[in-house]
Amino acid sequence: MSTLAWFASASLAAWVWLLLGQGFFWRTDQRLPPTARGGHARGARDDGRPDALVPGHARGEPVAWPRVVVVVPARDEAGVLPLSLPSLLAQDYPGIAEVVLVDDGSTDGTGGLAVELSGRCGGLPLTVVSPGEPEPGWTGKLWALRHGMALARARGPEFLLLTDADIAHGPDSLRLLVSAAVENDLDLVSQMARLRAESAWERLIVPAFVYFFAQLYPFRWINRPRPRATAAAGGCVLLRTETAVAAGVPEAIRQAVIDDVSLARAVRRAGGRIWLGLAERVDSVRPYPGLDELWRMVSRSAYAQLRHNPLLLLGTVAGLVVVYLVPPVALVAGAATGDAAAAWAGGAAWAVMAGSYAPMLRHYRQPLWLAPLLPFTASLYLLMTVDSAVRHHRGRGAAWKGRTYARPEAAPDHR
Repeated sequence: MSTLAWFASASLAAWVWLLLGQGFFWRTDQRLPPTARGGHARGARDDGRPDALVPGHARGEPVAWPRVVVVVPARDEAGVLPLSLPSLLAQDYPGIAEVVLVDDGSTDGTGGLAVELSGRCGGLPLTVVSPGEPEPGWTGKLWALRHGMALARARGPEFLLLTDADIAHGPDSLRLLVSAAVENDLDLVSQMARLRAESAWERLIVPAFVYFFAQLYPFRWINRPRPRATAAAGGCVLLRTETAVAAGVPEAIRQAVIDDVSLARAVRRAGGRIWLGLAERVDSVRPYPGLDELWRMVSRSAYAQLRHNPLLLLGTVAGLVVVYLVPPVALVAGAATGDAAAAWAGGAAWAVMAGSYAPMLRHYRQPLWLAPLLPFTASLYLLMTVDSAVRHHRGRGAAWKGRTYARPEAAPDHR
């Protein structure tokens, strides 16, 4: 066989292994765990009566709803806050809940707008606070979370909902999150918000972002009784307060750029149980209309994910080339030169690749003809990752919302 045919065969073998051996990462059926199991929630009734017989109580829900404080770090979010904050204030939650928005040095009137929206919309009580500029050794979001979580803990909640300022929640989102955590005795429940995919670039890049994340951190591996991976999605994290204290967060992860994965690993090290899946009622309202915005979103943390290691960068680039770029090249070149083995192996690998991407496109309600374009999207991610490394080695590090972190720490490599 030709060299190209060997590379194409290696790519096909890699795709067969990914399809069957990487936690079925391509499936999109990991949603909130069921709560109507016939048993009682932790701390629920002990009088022998089924939950369904308790007036006003739905089967599988807690009898006594725990207190929750929602913590929202926000920096220059006036553009999206009218689409997200009212959804939090309007939560249909049977227990006591309130919202703390941490205005992280905004220059666009974010804090004042939040107060105005609260007065106009009503609903859950809102407190707006500002922690000032981050102290040395802290990334901005975690500095804001530190201030918000400290204030929240003083209110005595059993759970904290950590959610980004660009995330809109369905009216029953908090209720479902708490039910899942209590019924399944979970310490951290996280949902991957459905990102906006409306512009041409968003449709091309956003579903692939979640697809690649799931490939790196298969949800089934995370959610197993004996987990093989650990991660969370920072846009929506319900965290048990006592577990947060035991894990020492956010202080223990104060320098992390990839804060959600770092948070999950800290919780796991403290003995906490974690669940991660795709959201149905949690959506990001932040627009990324052009390639520039999407490029910055990915490149700001891509090299941190590789622990700023040049060897890992080289391995990642080589892997992306063999797994994603070789198949279409082998198919076209093999067909043009009469190399049947290269064309067949390349075409088969490309077909498996596209087929594995189809469920994510359906989740994002995108046309399936985008699936064969995944190699092109992967090439963009490859360039974003290289750009992230170049920026880091030029001393520009990870940059976000006007702040630059010259040498941010990656998430500790513990599962």
